[in-house]
Amino acid sequence: MIKVLLADDQALVRAGFKALLDAQPDMTVVAEASDGAQAVRLAAEHRPDVVLMDIRMPGTDGLTATRQMPPGPHIIILTTFELDEYVFEALRGGASGFLVKDTEPAELIQAVRVVAAGEALLSPSVTRRLIAEYASRAKEPVIADGLDQLTDREREVLALVGTGMTNDEIAAKLFMSPATAKTHVSRAMMKLHARDRAQLVVIAYESGLVKPGWL
Repeated sequence: MIKVLLADDQALVRAGFKALLDAQPDMTVVAEASDGAQAVRLAAEHRPDVVLMDIRMPGTDGLTATRQMPPGPHIIILTTFELDEYVFEALRGGASGFLVKDTEPAELIQAVRVVAAGEALLSPSVTRRLIAEYASRAKEPVIADGLDQLTDREREVLALVGTGMTNDEIAAKLFMSPATAKTHVSRAMMKLHARDRAQLVVIAYESGLVKPGWL
């Protein structure tokens, strides 16, 4: 059973999500929060698998709450605009991906399942657009902890993850099997202490392995 925490300041929005998710045989909404601070407290108490986090809430917003989340839950950011100015910051802060609020119900359900399984909710096209959109806001490249532990091949794979490539695309480009590509990605995640693929994208970009001009 996938345990979900809802964080949104609009009660009607929460009610809609709760009705949809509780109707699924493999999901249950374990708690609801109306602001970020409450979401952090409830996450520590209920230990959800997935948090649906509205980015704009009064008091403690979703961005701050994402950074303060206890280890464990995977966070899906809910936003009104696909290229919300806070989305990249949320990914940097530990979110696994994002959805626009007018997402079709079936897509929302699938997204919760994908993130609960430990995958990142970032399509290659969205990854490329996000990085390109906020490239000018980035600081100087920062060497991530563990980057020096990567093999040359793992660095190469990490850079391709950062450009938004899937495992199959990486495999084709580097003439390896998809399973081998997946193994390299998993090892990079472990060495870099990345929560999921979304975190690898941020690390690849911020460490300078990926540059906006490559996109």
